[in-house]
Amino acid sequence: MTGPSTTQSDAPRVTMAHGGGGEMTKQLIQQHFLPRLGNKLLNPLADSATIPASELPLAFTTDSFVVLPLEFPGGDIGRLAVCGTVNDLAVMGAVPTALSLALTIEEGLPLSTLDRIIDSVAQAAREADVVIATGDTKVIERRSGDGLTITTAGIGRIRRDARLDLGRVVPGDVVMISGRIADHGLAIMSVREGLAFDTSLESDAAPLNHLIGTLLDTGSDVKFLRDPTRGGLAGVVADIAEDTGLTVELDEAALPISPTARHTAEVFGLDPMTVANEGKCLAIVAAGDAKQALSCWQSHPLGRDAAIVGRITDAAPPLAELVTHTGGRRVIQRPYGEELPRIC
Repeated sequence: MTGPSTTQSDAPRVTMAHGGGGEMTKQLIQQHFLPRLGNKLLNPLADSATIPASELPLAFTTDSFVVLPLEFPGGDIGRLAVCGTVNDLAVMGAVPTALSLALTIEEGLPLSTLDRIIDSVAQAAREADVVIATGDTKVIERRSGDGLTITTAGIGRIRRDARLDLGRVVPGDVVMISGRIADHGLAIMSVREGLAFDTSLESDAAPLNHLIGTLLDTGSDVKFLRDPTRGGLAGVVADIAEDTGLTVELDEAALPISPTARHTAEVFGLDPMTVANEGKCLAIVAAGDAKQALSCWQSHPLGRDAAIVGRITDAAPPLAELVTHTGGRRVIQRPYGEELPRIC
């Protein structure tokens, strides 16, 4: 006669005792975190990590990640946290070096789920060549059933050759995007409870620091970089027009978007340009360097679908405009609120 099998209901789970600061907390860290994330900065488990000094200016960022479901096609909340923080540094012209990782875990989260997410954190950190230098864990009483939220912070050294400044943008500059838009937000929407349907969409969550680094290495005159997350591409170009006093003109026919994403957006009544991305970069480059910059991105695994999608003009009044397939024009507006809640 065989012994009882372990079901989902009796599988090991996070308990309040794991967050009490005692032996259970030590076991959680020693058994579930250090085997996956351990490195010379984290292993001492000190109250803070000591980062070697640098002559270069440092970029510093922080972000919180709340997403349902915790795991989704193409990624999970752990990969999202690493990539989001790395990318916020990279678009500032920084080379990311180290992240912090703080988890707020609801009691009842299966330890197997936690392990998969921490494995994903470790994998994304390896891809980005960063270390998890310090962290924290809190366990809270069961509440809404979200299971887990993550807060990260990151630092990086700003490259000497990074000259990113919206003040340098002038009419004639070219707008580029590193790949297909809207996959991340639509992939999550497609698996939400009550909204799921068969689709091949996967999140594009990826660390962009190497993609951006190769572009800067070409010596191209890159004037601006941004990862179009919440608010999507529309939010970024609306910000550019507002902050520069210039017009951003995008060509609808040039926008890279998969047929699946386009169809999915139509099903939900969404404009793909307002949907969040987590592995794409928008760049403004001097016109004379556009061909070189585009070739650089298209030769990179994360930039195969890169495209020149628009240009900067001095048309008045300054607007973000879309030239449609039919030759008409419409104003691109940033979303009023969040059309896809809790996706990053």
